[in-house]
Amino acid sequence: MKLICGASNQDLLAITDLCAVFAAAGVHCVDVAADAAVVRAARKGLDWAQSRGGIRPSLMVSISDGKDAHFRKAWFDPACCPIDCLRPCRHVCPAEAIGEQGGIQLSRCYGCGRCLPTCPLGLIDEHDQRLELKDLGHLLVSVRPDAVEIHTAPGRAEAFESTVAAVIAAQVPLQWMGVSCGLEGHGLTVEALASELWQRHGCLRRFGQRPLWQLDGRPMSGDVGPGTARVAVALWRELLPWAPPGPLQLAGGTNSHTIRYLSGDNGPAGIAFGGIARKLLQPWLLEAQARHVSLREWPEGWHAALAQAKKLVGPWLLRQPGSQSC
Repeated sequence: MKLICGASNQDLLAITDLCAVFAAAGVHCVDVAADAAVVRAARKGLDWAQSRGGIRPSLMVSISDGKDAHFRKAWFDPACCPIDCLRPCRHVCPAEAIGEQGGIQLSRCYGCGRCLPTCPLGLIDEHDQRLELKDLGHLLVSVRPDAVEIHTAPGRAEAFESTVAAVIAAQVPLQWMGVSCGLEGHGLTVEALASELWQRHGCLRRFGQRPLWQLDGRPMSGDVGPGTARVAVALWRELLPWAPPGPLQLAGGTNSHTIRYLSGDNGPAGIAFGGIARKLLQPWLLEAQARHVSLREWPEGWHAALAQAKKLVGPWLLRQPGSQSC
């Protein structure tokens, strides 16, 4: 079970609190942006939870072999906004990165893209936030994560191999290497997605790596409804007969409804919660920041946030162990 903090999320105080809360709730892994300051913030939260008797989750960093929606930020020039604009962008932002005035608070934006089509004048752009390949080795040596996840897309087999080669060249011991891909936005059939994953599997095996596959049912949605949960589970079920060896993990559109679509002893190897996990804790994170304290220093907020996190992840911890956790 994994917490996805967001590949473009740079809200350091929130990342520390998120990692502390979900570590205390029992997740096995936290996934953060490939950024030294973000990794330090995540480790601070994990240290805090471990010092209070918790089991320390593995720390993963996410990278990409090309342009990817997970590695972007929205941006607009507030000087171009009409005075009478109702700011529909503000109302759809799950990260609350857009206020009543000014532009986008980039540290909070994690690139979900919901604001992009809402601007009536089309003023919102997306900016690529990927770590360049030439900087990858230095970053990995500096932060020494427990695992790496590579986001990939169709037609990028060569770029994927170059990325894997750069990770291996850094000589940082890794517990596993994840590969994230899905159908949405790529125009793929399930069979074509499986073919892409088999290509990635061959590459990883040549480098002596055993992959963990993360299936994005509906990337970056942040939705809480049963529809997105159903999409994520359906993708897993459809891909299972075609997939290469390795655990299959649900992500993208996962939420509290997901578990109801799985039988008690049959399911994916793991689940990742991203937008929904951040959205659940957002009220307490923002209130703590308004109080000028961390969530860890505010007992009432901490206990309320932890209760929400446990409500999300608890049912998965109680599932019968039919497959490998992640």
